[in-house]
Amino acid sequence: MLGKHEYQAEIDGRLVIVRTGGFAGQADGAVTVQQGDTLLLAVATMSDEPREGIDWFPLTVDYEERMYAGGRIPGSFFRREGRPSEAAILTARLTDRSIRPLFPKDLRNDVQVILYSLSSDGENPIDVLGIVGASAALTISDIPFDGPVAAVRVTLDGESRFRFNPTYQEAETGGLDLRVAGTRDAVVMVECGANEVEEDIMVKAIAAAHEAMRPLIDLQERMRAELGREKRAYPAVALPETVVQAVEEAMAPRIREVFARPLTKVAFDEAEKALEEEAVARLIGENSEEAPFEESTVRKAFGEVLKALVRRRILEGGQRPDGRGPRDLRPIYAEVDLSPRAHGSGLFTRGETQVLTLATLGTPRERQELDILLPVEEKRYIHHYNFPPFSTGETRPLRGASRREIGHGALAERALLPVLPTEEEFPYTMRLVSEVLSSNGSTSMASVCASTLALLDTGVPIRAPVAGIAMGLIKEGDRYVVLTDIQGVEDHLGDMDFKVAGTRAGITALQMDIKIKGITPAIMAEALAQAREARLYILEKIEECIPAPRPELKPHAPRMTVVKIDPAKIGAIIGPGGKVIRKIQDETNTRIDIEDDGTVFIASTDQEGAARAREMIERLTEEAVTGRIYTGRVVRVTDFGAFVEILPNVDGLVHISQLDTERVDRVEDVVNVGDEITVMVTDIDDQGRIRLSRQAVLEGWTPEEARLHDPVLSRRLGEGSRAGGNGGRRREGRGGSRGGSRRGSRPPRRGKKPDRS
Repeated sequence: MLGKHEYQAEIDGRLVIVRTGGFAGQADGAVTVQQGDTLLLAVATMSDEPREGIDWFPLTVDYEERMYAGGRIPGSFFRREGRPSEAAILTARLTDRSIRPLFPKDLRNDVQVILYSLSSDGENPIDVLGIVGASAALTISDIPFDGPVAAVRVTLDGESRFRFNPTYQEAETGGLDLRVAGTRDAVVMVECGANEVEEDIMVKAIAAAHEAMRPLIDLQERMRAELGREKRAYPAVALPETVVQAVEEAMAPRIREVFARPLTKVAFDEAEKALEEEAVARLIGENSEEAPFEESTVRKAFGEVLKALVRRRILEGGQRPDGRGPRDLRPIYAEVDLSPRAHGSGLFTRGETQVLTLATLGTPRERQELDILLPVEEKRYIHHYNFPPFSTGETRPLRGASRREIGHGALAERALLPVLPTEEEFPYTMRLVSEVLSSNGSTSMASVCASTLALLDTGVPIRAPVAGIAMGLIKEGDRYVVLTDIQGVEDHLGDMDFKVAGTRAGITALQMDIKIKGITPAIMAEALAQAREARLYILEKIEECIPAPRPELKPHAPRMTVVKIDPAKIGAIIGPGGKVIRKIQDETNTRIDIEDDGTVFIASTDQEGAARAREMIERLTEEAVTGRIYTGRVVRVTDFGAFVEILPNVDGLVHISQLDTERVDRVEDVVNVGDEITVMVTDIDDQGRIRLSRQAVLEGWTPEEARLHDPVLSRRLGEGSRAGGNGGRRREGRGGSRGGSRRGSRPPRRGKKPDRS
């Protein structure tokens, strides 16, 4: 046992074990969490001093995915873990979003939570266990934390019943992959991928998850009672009530006056900046002797006053900063086919939020290979999201994809996965890139809409279009207002960012983040109902732009031809060192991928080249068929007959008695090496040896007639007399009784496949 203290909770018949003590003794809190053979370490630490000059809580959550947990060595050149994978970043974000609302708002000490995978059995997911581990470590530590929080995963079984903390395999077949985190009283985080699940089922699933996680809450409360340390004091950062009152008295009328009219994002930002400067001038300027406040304090107080007034206007009168009502959407514009060379493109604009998505089709070889602990080795659908600084009118260095960009890309990817065609229906690798051109709230959901447009423009036969919308919340006590299509200021000043994506039939993805300590199922149901109204409206706009997938791919997009061959023939196509397959690709201007099951993918923008490549592959893998006539080349001559190559690397014997309609004394009198002759396959024996006849072609015989006129075959068939021809008057040479030969009759050795990386 790793620790000295062990606590257990049962979730849907599966045991979750939390241990602590005996390890990571210098951390403020440390636990291990285990389900099945999946085991992780969670450690929490807080700095001694607050960070100066910041007005936000510096929380960092990292998940370190260790390959030894799965008994594997990393696949990099250095054979050690490098930058975290996207899966690891998403796990860290999931934990961060679950615990962040439960820290004091005025805490400025650095808090770091680190999760290690110590064991991964490939069956039990580690992400929800990470949330439980982080919460347990914080709960028993001296770090200020208003937990505990717990998390469970939910799926549906074959009888539409909810299952909790399922294995990867169960979640994959359930049509629902829902992760919910919450305290004893409320839900604090939701993350979901679903196969068009209806809203009422989703609400029931979230409520059931909240009930199912209670044993994990109870477990952590027992740990806190028995092992918990007294919470550490920290320097509280709070604005003096006097300065807040002074700012409100001086500026509230001006704020109401300026923000009484609808404002765009730019106008709102300019008005906010101007009013803030006015507040500074009035309270700490030359004429302000009675209120000697510091400038930084006045600026912070102005932000608090502005936030309170904007929220009050929404709560009391439903007046939003841009003049909309709670359920109103911003103007929507959709366009496709913007890029001449991309395989598909879609532009989606909603108010001041604008996203351009471009699609690229590739061969199966271009699938993304994954070196992670999850039981997924590759992806054929890849979605990337980019958020450049100009989208918000700012400047900053470009440093690659941030955690936020990775998270938003994964959300959009999850939203579209349920409607994509199978590989059998559409054998392409698909990469979509969403470029945020302008941002004022809900760019991730705009990416979903733009991606639907791009897929339709590409000609991908998706089952249904998908749209997304972001919902917000303003809540004070028992009063609340759910907002549809939130913009940036409402996200910043509000209490919830609830993203919902789906088709007309149901939800395909959810993501909910909140800043308060939880919301009730009633609020969530109302938000989902409003989201459905908005989603249906957006789907109408998408269908007005492009109602269905294009019937044909763009001229410069690769067309895919699929050929099925015997896996034993793969080596014949590849050739020694890949020589044959490179030759086919060079001569036909195609790209060829071969799967281990014998599926061959031929990609080309030239249909004539694809047809030639297919013909060459079929020739290389064709099997000889009894009764079929072939034109072949003589490759060897013996005294008893000639060996003729009728297919690539496949030859058979034309016995001397079957070379002509007249008696033949010497094989060379009729054929020589290199000659082309037309022959019929008259027999293929159990060892794959092929018997050929030229006489059958000249005489117009059927295969049965040809066998009767072949002395060896007629004896094999039990015919007593040597009928017809002259075969009976010539004794076969040595080896003639073997009846024929097939060069390489055994399956060809498989050459080395081309590098698919």
